[in-house]
Amino acid sequence: MKKLLVAGLLGVVALTVAAQTYPVKPIRLVVPFPPGAATDTIGRAFGTAVSQAVGQPVVVDNKAGADGAIAGGEVVRAAPDGYTLFFATNSPIVAAPALRKSPPYDPNRDFTPIADIGRYTFFVVVHPSIPAKTIAEFIKHAKDFPDKVSYATGNTTGIMSTAQFSHLAGIKMVQVPYKGEPQALTDLIAGRVQFMVVSAGTVVPHIREGKLRPLAVITTKRSPILPDVPTLAEAGMPQFSITSWAALYGPAKLPRDIVDRLNKEFMAAALRPEVQALLDKQAFIFTGSTPEKLGAFTKDQYDEYRAMMRASAMEPD
Repeated sequence: MKKLLVAGLLGVVALTVAAQTYPVKPIRLVVPFPPGAATDTIGRAFGTAVSQAVGQPVVVDNKAGADGAIAGGEVVRAAPDGYTLFFATNSPIVAAPALRKSPPYDPNRDFTPIADIGRYTFFVVVHPSIPAKTIAEFIKHAKDFPDKVSYATGNTTGIMSTAQFSHLAGIKMVQVPYKGEPQALTDLIAGRVQFMVVSAGTVVPHIREGKLRPLAVITTKRSPILPDVPTLAEAGMPQFSITSWAALYGPAKLPRDIVDRLNKEFMAAALRPEVQALLDKQAFIFTGSTPEKLGAFTKDQYDEYRAMMRASAMEPD
């Protein structure tokens, strides 16, 4: 018993010393998507800025797959010493656990919230063969031709957003799942599917070329990159609540001193001109927050995802 007590005290002392000198070696930033994805691009920009501020490399480690659950599991198993961080999105934190009968982890128990980073911009778009130019016209079209409209999904935001949209609109569409947005967008542009909820960075060039028609944007305000496109609330669907977001987490039991240092550095990184320019290009809206606010937001999002699944009769995998 005495040996266990001594070992435990030594562990506490080691973590305290680490927090005081942190960081003294490279930090691994786990990203749940492949290189080139929007989350990877944004994560690398923050990582570079933080690396310059703390004097240690921030190395991006891409762990794609399973809606981000592979990356999430990697972080859950890591030591709580501040050298493994999770540049996460709603996909691995709340969607992956909510969509599975046997969740890979508990988002409220198995991670330490550090900082809310911001919100992605997603557009509701249709192929030009669909005559609708507004959300109301599209809903009427889908009701006039039940089960004749197909929709593409390339990530969990697309899955959950379309499920809630269909539930609120009282329509049924045929899902065509893809491994990612690029593959889904190829078929959408070709007209093999007709509807998609898709990220701005992926779809805006095709909208500007007239290959796809935007009906609404899934943000609280109109996007400056396409200011003529109404929000879903303006288009008559104020109850819509799914958002796509990014936030920084660590493993459970990450020391508070390290949490505060990381929160400070990542919030400061967002103010750097080169980071702001990249976020604007990605139509990404920086929010920022305290660890406590992110913790409360995570809980609310997880509860909302599970409630939405029940309301829309989605079955966990």
